[in-house]
Amino acid sequence: MEIKNVLKNRFGGIIIFGAIFLVLSFTIRTVLLITDLNNVDLNLLKFIQIYGYGLFYDLVTISYFIVPFVIYLLIAPDFIFRTKIHRWIAYVFFIITIGILVFSAIGEWFFWEEFNVRYNFIAVDYLVYTHEVIANIRESYPMPLIILGMLLVSSGIFMLVRRRFETTMQCETPFKSRLKVCLILLALPLMAFYSVDKTSAEIEDNTYSNELAHNGIYQIFAAFRNNELDYETFYRNTSDDEAFKKLRKLIKTSGSKFISNDLFDVTRQITYPGDDKKYNVMMITVESLSGSFFKRFGNQDRITPNMDTIAQKSLFFTNFYATGTRTVRGMEALTLSLPPTPGYSIIKRPKNENMFTLGNVLKSKGYATNFIYAGNGYFDNMNYFFGHSGYKIVDRDSFNDDEVTFENAWGVCDEDLFAKAMRVADEDHQLGKPFHSFIMTTSNHRPYTYPEGKIDIPSHTGRKGAVKYTDYAIAKFLREARKHAWYDNTIFVIVADHCASSAGKTSLPVKRYHIPLIVYAPGIIEAKEVNTLASQIDFAPTIMGLLNMDYQSKFFGKDILHDNPDRALIGTYQKIGYLKQDKLTVQLPTKRIESYNVTGDKQYKTELNPELLNESIAYYQAASYLFKNKGFNFVVR
Repeated sequence: MEIKNVLKNRFGGIIIFGAIFLVLSFTIRTVLLITDLNNVDLNLLKFIQIYGYGLFYDLVTISYFIVPFVIYLLIAPDFIFRTKIHRWIAYVFFIITIGILVFSAIGEWFFWEEFNVRYNFIAVDYLVYTHEVIANIRESYPMPLIILGMLLVSSGIFMLVRRRFETTMQCETPFKSRLKVCLILLALPLMAFYSVDKTSAEIEDNTYSNELAHNGIYQIFAAFRNNELDYETFYRNTSDDEAFKKLRKLIKTSGSKFISNDLFDVTRQITYPGDDKKYNVMMITVESLSGSFFKRFGNQDRITPNMDTIAQKSLFFTNFYATGTRTVRGMEALTLSLPPTPGYSIIKRPKNENMFTLGNVLKSKGYATNFIYAGNGYFDNMNYFFGHSGYKIVDRDSFNDDEVTFENAWGVCDEDLFAKAMRVADEDHQLGKPFHSFIMTTSNHRPYTYPEGKIDIPSHTGRKGAVKYTDYAIAKFLREARKHAWYDNTIFVIVADHCASSAGKTSLPVKRYHIPLIVYAPGIIEAKEVNTLASQIDFAPTIMGLLNMDYQSKFFGKDILHDNPDRALIGTYQKIGYLKQDKLTVQLPTKRIESYNVTGDKQYKTELNPELLNESIAYYQAASYLFKNKGFNFVVR
């Protein structure tokens, strides 16, 4: 049977479905384009690329989507296919399928509003952690109205095509004819699986345009396939010997000495003059705390008035960058001091037990170490990672009913979290132990709800209110902490897990990775600004330096105050960057390289610096090698 006759047989339903899919994809692409028109640098070529590449990915997605239906249409005999009961069953499945498409389109709009990208790894997480996500959606959006609208749109679409669909249900189609069409339709997704990925058609010079050109459903399946990207397969690399030779030079400092001549052992003995300082370390990692929220960096909204004041009385690191765009990436860098290896964060990967973390190092020094989280720590595998790498777990399940005054889908409010952290600190202090607590907040997250009456912005009105509430809660926490016996011997840290938004016109917009790092310890540490370029991987070595502790280190980062890192490592799950000398070197899958000059908030493409590329390769290749070969495990020598 010729392809032109497909509409006249049972496969006509697939053609109708494909047309609906294309119309919906075109519509959502256009809506998203209009939403971010100012960021797209739109011209005729970009317009053609967005919709041309978009059509390509839409067709690839359709080819995957129809596979089960094609197989069913092949094997279902005519005497069943043409019955009235079967027709009504087909109607139900057809309406459900249209509903899925409509729901996906609506979801993409909300996802774009939150993250400025199509579905990606985050969407995969949302599919896995349904309890938190569904509760968050219900608290954030008017779901009854959205569902009603979705049902009306789906029903309307079905009524428009019902007559044509009925025609396809009444045709006789011999098995031979069905087999020919089936083989053609199944060949398309098979070819796409082996020859197409998300880099097959890219708009290289504008990230917004590139995201618009993709298909959200395709992106989800691509994320499932690429949850861990093998560095040597997908990225520019050198021999492992060369990578480690270069790395050893990059991480060597004046106060360190490699303990082994083994090229692949990065363990160094770190030595500081004088005695150890057994200060307590209470680290508040704030959800989505961008540097741009602070008055020091130009914000005029006064949403961090307390932290602005605290920063003036602290060690304030003003040139500090997040390594990634997810909470687990920030946790990974702050505890492991490793670059953001491609794919999922190490926190979410298998075989991540007994890693070389700040918690394990301090625990070996006699510290009580705690991971204190406002929500359920099974989310993103946090409890497993921290629990198997040196930390005691204190999450939502550890809170008594009388310890919770307010909570939402993501966990208890910041005041309740900090109150719990103080109770844990009291217990450790009574045992005579110094302590380190990794405290992770959740209030600065949609639905942006918090206790009413605490600040001058009503709850559930947006991010500014959530940021200001967290600022209020931190100030309250520090005031309360002064009443406790351990206060004068404690270093308080305020740092972000990542920025509020990471989207930009370029592959890795550096300004969207800029976060604050505040170390507040009146009576212990002199207040001053530190302008050294650094990133989250430098946090753990810097803390060890402030504690003046000799230790054996596998950290890739450097003590910012003593060893001047003067570089930052940033990335997404696929794009990995190396910022040094105002140049950003970006590695992408398929071994492509981009290079940018970074001047203030602006980035311009420039010629590649081979030495900076070699340094970048050394950091990322060696990190991937060590994790894969258990070379970053914690071993007491």
